[in-house]
Amino acid sequence: MVQKYQSPVRVYKHPFELVMAAYERRFPTCHLIPMFVDSDVISEETSEDRSFHKIERRCKLDVDAPRLLKRIAGVDYVYFIQKNSLNHRERTLHIESHNETFSNRVIIHELCCYSVHPENEEWTCFEQSASLDIKSFFGFESTVEKIAMKQYASSIKKGKEIIEYYLRELEEEGITYVPRWSPCPPSPTKPVVPVVIPALPITPTISIEAPPESVNEIQVCKEGNKLDADYIKRYLGDLTPLQESCLIRLRRWLQETHKGKIPKDEHILRFLRARDFNIDKAREILCQSLTWRKQHQVDYLLDTWSSPQVLHDYYTGGWHHHDKDGRPLYILRLGHMDTKGLVRALGEESLLRHVLSINEEGLRRCEENTKVFGRPISCWTCLVDLEGLNMRHLWRPGVKALLRIIEVVEANYPETLGRLLILRAPRVFPVLWTLVSPFIDENTRKKFLIYAGNDYQGPGGLVDYIDKEIIPDFLGGECMCEVPEGGLVPKSLYRTAEELENDEIRLWTETIYQSASIFKGAPHELLIEIIDASSVITWDFDVCKGDVIFNIYHSKRAPQPPRKDPLATHGITSPAGNNVQLIDKSWLLGQDYSMVESPLTCKEGESVQGSHVTRWPGFYILQWRFHSMPACATTNLPRVDDVLATLQVSSHKCKVMYYTEVLGSEDFSARLLNTPTQQKTTQRDCSSSFYYFTVCFAMRGIRHNSPQKDVMWLRI
Repeated sequence: MVQKYQSPVRVYKHPFELVMAAYERRFPTCHLIPMFVDSDVISEETSEDRSFHKIERRCKLDVDAPRLLKRIAGVDYVYFIQKNSLNHRERTLHIESHNETFSNRVIIHELCCYSVHPENEEWTCFEQSASLDIKSFFGFESTVEKIAMKQYASSIKKGKEIIEYYLRELEEEGITYVPRWSPCPPSPTKPVVPVVIPALPITPTISIEAPPESVNEIQVCKEGNKLDADYIKRYLGDLTPLQESCLIRLRRWLQETHKGKIPKDEHILRFLRARDFNIDKAREILCQSLTWRKQHQVDYLLDTWSSPQVLHDYYTGGWHHHDKDGRPLYILRLGHMDTKGLVRALGEESLLRHVLSINEEGLRRCEENTKVFGRPISCWTCLVDLEGLNMRHLWRPGVKALLRIIEVVEANYPETLGRLLILRAPRVFPVLWTLVSPFIDENTRKKFLIYAGNDYQGPGGLVDYIDKEIIPDFLGGECMCEVPEGGLVPKSLYRTAEELENDEIRLWTETIYQSASIFKGAPHELLIEIIDASSVITWDFDVCKGDVIFNIYHSKRAPQPPRKDPLATHGITSPAGNNVQLIDKSWLLGQDYSMVESPLTCKEGESVQGSHVTRWPGFYILQWRFHSMPACATTNLPRVDDVLATLQVSSHKCKVMYYTEVLGSEDFSARLLNTPTQQKTTQRDCSSSFYYFTVCFAMRGIRHNSPQKDVMWLRI
């Protein structure tokens, strides 16, 4: 298995030529790197105008490895081949290195580059990537990998000091400027003497880079949208080199493969932390969460969600300043909350939507506090006051709603809770804790601090985490807290089960998308009745899981109502409305119905938009069916290209999220031709949702090669 590492961009606030002069001083040996023993020049060449210099070296390293491992391997030193290409004209230095020792057992490859900062030509950027592939090593593969990772991390930390050390040395000698290269014809009487720029051997266990001096403005490097090392430290925190590598690789994977909105770096980092920086596991849960956010339009929740008046009056929670670490502080007086009354008056879905809006607001406040306090703040503190908690809070529907909320929040907002302070826990609290604790992640449970009675008032209590000046008055402090006191919700506000059900359906169908499951042998089909010929059927769907085949059929007669249990023969119970089959098994293709377009195979993760101009009135059926992959199809899949490849192979279930709309031909033409570019936005509504496809189509001009030439496809 190949291990890959990617470092962020390091910025030196010095010109490229001066950095190269400092780089040159690290040879023949560097006392700051004891493991570098020696090097021999294998080949060297310089262009006639001295603008390009290439040198190849054989480097000798004394790797810090156990003596037993060295004896088993039969070597004391490890040799690397390094090729340096210095281009004075372009002001770049490219370094490529690979191991010569044990090259048939271990393959180490590293690429490094020094270049001019894209926004300031007086600064120099350094970036590197490395890969480690251990095929076999006398049964010590795991040990060798751990040694390499340890050396990689420690040498990067040490490497930050090296260029800075030699830059200071140059400054002490009065060298603060090195002129740039300029074209100059060589002298005909004197031989050209090449300017040798020695290079330090770069291996996965040695990484030479230096941090910039303190910068006033730290931002993402715009070249390729790369992450800057100082940006990471300022806005994301101190990460180890391996953690930085995971963040950069996952972010790059999303940029290359994700079809929707790319989440912020802080958001990606939370999912990595939730899975201990296991990039495959983090990628899986992150993609599932991104699909969930898109389906329910969570990105626009703060702009679209308006809390009912019942919540304003009786929901006993609210934001209150910040704790001593600068984290936003949320206070919840759970003991004063009438959970039964809120559930009966609002329903489970409204409460969930409200809690999601609280989490979205928390993310926004973390960003603001990061700017205010000048240090990374990625989570918040929650203070829960349980005074008044009793058995009525253990009402079963209320507990069920609480468990549902915990499940959704845990899946989509990992590592957002920095600390949970539970105060004045009564005797009934252990019962509630027993019910909810199994649904809370273990890492989250470690952040809980529980105080019974008035224990929170002494040393080691609330004052250790919250400034005395902002402790709420109801906890013995002097700060007035605007969190509602709650109380019993009047029964006159209670709603019937039917009213709550209709309201919950409305809440989650406000999204223009619907989701459907496709099983092997059980496609999902959507019926569209067309009265006027030349109407336009449009669609927009994402393949969330598995590979599917998309078909369009036409029939003159209406299909029978969908079968209630289409998956009974497969031993699977289909959720209501989640899988619908319309084409009867007795129907014959070409006789009872016809295919109007060629099938389209859609891969997992793809987003497809298209339209079909109908030729006849009648009934059109959009069909998504399971696409079976050959057994050998997954053997050579790039590991980074399939998030859920193992699940896809082992499961006979696919999932799509889709939206369709029928337009008159005149309406379609008007939208296609008159859609102004300024209307492009990521937020859609049912009245103008199709503009997204028309703008993309008009801008890209992509047409599917269809024999009928009345279908448009756009795959993003």
